[in-house]
Amino acid sequence: MHSLDGSSGGGQLLRSAVSLSTLSGEPFRMTGIRAARSNPGLRPQHLAALHAVARACNAELYGNTIGSETLTFRPKTADGGWFSIDVGSAGSVTLVFDALLPLAVSLDEPLSVTVTGGTDVRWSPTIDYFREVKLPLCRRFGLLAGVDVARTGYYPAGGGEATLWVAPSSLSEIDLAERGELTGVRIYSKASTSLAEQNVAERQLKTSYDRLSSAGHSVLERRTTYAKSHSTGSSLLVRAEYGNSGTSVVGFDGLGERGVPAEEISQSVVSAFSAFHDGVGVVDEHMADQLLVFSPSRAGAWRFQK
Repeated sequence: MHSLDGSSGGGQLLRSAVSLSTLSGEPFRMTGIRAARSNPGLRPQHLAALHAVARACNAELYGNTIGSETLTFRPKTADGGWFSIDVGSAGSVTLVFDALLPLAVSLDEPLSVTVTGGTDVRWSPTIDYFREVKLPLCRRFGLLAGVDVARTGYYPAGGGEATLWVAPSSLSEIDLAERGELTGVRIYSKASTSLAEQNVAERQLKTSYDRLSSAGHSVLERRTTYAKSHSTGSSLLVRAEYGNSGTSVVGFDGLGERGVPAEEISQSVVSAFSAFHDGVGVVDEHMADQLLVFSPSRAGAWRFQK
């Protein structure tokens, strides 16, 4: 059994550990989980991802309680089927999906998981980033997965609902060493229906479009959406495509904040894209970290340049 020290990081260490443990079939014991955080130990959002992966592979768990800083995880074979997980409040839906996605290379039957919680919340990818950036990039190399969004969930009430569909997959060798020329950008702007009168979604999109167009970038798509949500909120995604055959896809997202004009949110997101575009990176920094979770021995050779 592997002995892991969880004190040097946060929830991502745990999510990566359970994903890779399931792929390898090797159990682990993690101590010091989130020990350096102000609220150490397992929180509801970490337990949700843990329980989702454990359910998918019939794992044995010890220490899986709120506040626990020690966990033992013994995986079995990953199965298909359908089940649901409630993160509680506005805990991130996409982080649960991130923990489940690598299991695609070990499945024999399709897996479907419905998760309730926050679809667009801080410290995690928005659901649009997951759906419009991560999945399209991974599908290029053989990962068979999709997501359906039933409800949007903003902080603090959450209540969003989305379903991840994962089919047995065999990944080809992934080479992301060169990104090619920018072929265009897409803008996805979303807000809760409570912000419709203030035209928040339109304002986020217009500011983004004006800045991107003035910089000479081709805007291939513009989309505004108003979604019913238990809490007021907004989100924005700028997706950029590089290479003639879609060599790479990158994304930069942002969330609305109380007291912060929609235009400022847009400016921040576009500035992040511009800084990336002026560099040589092939994938955005968040995607680079997410791709590392896939095991080279199972998923093929991964090569990319940050």
